[in-house]
Amino acid sequence: MNVLLIGSGGREHALAWKIAQSPLLGSFYAAPGNPGIADHATLVDLNVDDHAAVIAFCKDKSVDFVVVGPEAPLVAGLSDSLREAGIDVFGPSKAAAQLEGSKGFTKDVCARFNIPTGAYQRFNNAPKAKAYVREQGAPIVIKADGLAAGKGVTVAMTLDEALSAIDDCFEGAFGAAGAEVVVEAYLDGEEASFFCLCDGKTLLPLATAQDHKRVGEGDTGPNTGGMGAYSPAPVMTHEMVERTLKEIIEPTMRGMAEMGMPFSGVFFAGLMITAKGPELIEYNVRFGDPETQVLVMRLKSDLLPLLHACATGTLDQVSAEWNNDPALTVVLAAQGYPAAYDKNTPITAIPQASADAKVFHAGTAIQDGALVATGGRVLNATACAPSVAQAQKKAYALVDSVAWNNGFCRRDIGWRAISREDSGQK
Repeated sequence: MNVLLIGSGGREHALAWKIAQSPLLGSFYAAPGNPGIADHATLVDLNVDDHAAVIAFCKDKSVDFVVVGPEAPLVAGLSDSLREAGIDVFGPSKAAAQLEGSKGFTKDVCARFNIPTGAYQRFNNAPKAKAYVREQGAPIVIKADGLAAGKGVTVAMTLDEALSAIDDCFEGAFGAAGAEVVVEAYLDGEEASFFCLCDGKTLLPLATAQDHKRVGEGDTGPNTGGMGAYSPAPVMTHEMVERTLKEIIEPTMRGMAEMGMPFSGVFFAGLMITAKGPELIEYNVRFGDPETQVLVMRLKSDLLPLLHACATGTLDQVSAEWNNDPALTVVLAAQGYPAAYDKNTPITAIPQASADAKVFHAGTAIQDGALVATGGRVLNATACAPSVAQAQKKAYALVDSVAWNNGFCRRDIGWRAISREDSGQK
């Protein structure tokens, strides 16, 4: 099978690393890719916004299957264009991708199909949004409706913070994404990520993970795209997984089909495990970053046929096998992230990979023959071991072997799971 992977981040490097292990793989291309992905695939300079150019490339290189990594091309309808051209693609249609492309759309789906989530209101102007916030009080959550690269959500602990977040949205801090704002109830509990493949009519649960969103240790400071993750998430017990499938994922799959926009791809459900059980915070319609890095480290099965089964409606014919050992990833970010940071700083050494420990590239590039950091989140040190504490130790050993003067990381990734291990809880 000749495959084209779309994307350039840590998620895509993790997918490329796993896809490259498949005996079914023929030629492998990535657009635009990154220096880490270049170890597994031929990098191609394709404008993924130009759907005709992507189709022409696929025809020219006899590409059988396209795997779309990031959300923006999905929301822009790349999957629809490829399907119309007769090319199999992993990723939902433009209509179904609204589950990530519009926070308000998702909340409306939840309301229509009785899916547990926080109470909410949608607003297209600041005065009405502020009046509602004053009425509700803090803590409260303010979300830019559209795609904001993981930065359009404010969990406001004070009224002033909430009002300021509303101003940010309507004053253009997130561009067009902030033209509408969703204000929703603050949910108290423990966050978890749940991943489930779907071909429109069949679900294949993958695994759980827990992300660390805030930039500072002890979960302090501003939200980021994610500073680290581990899998599985202990809070996602067997019972909680079953409830998540029954109360959240299955009604969404049925509801999307009923609305005439069947979902094909991966459901990435951001959950809050509250006193009531699992409640949906948000949907993403692609794999998580940095959760993908820990998922692929634990997946024993060949990933390529699983993704292809989603694209071809044959998910009922495949299954996934997992390594029981936990995996943990630490994000190395540029000093200053998630605010302004220096770009093009040199990375002079990255440790060699082993079967259960690897550094994935995220925001990197080659300039004048040398590796440099170009993004906010730059590298993902990822390891698998018999306990979360051992996986953490192994991941930080990788971090400490990276030679990059401008990087920083949290030193407490996995702390919740490790405290559970220490107290003998599962």
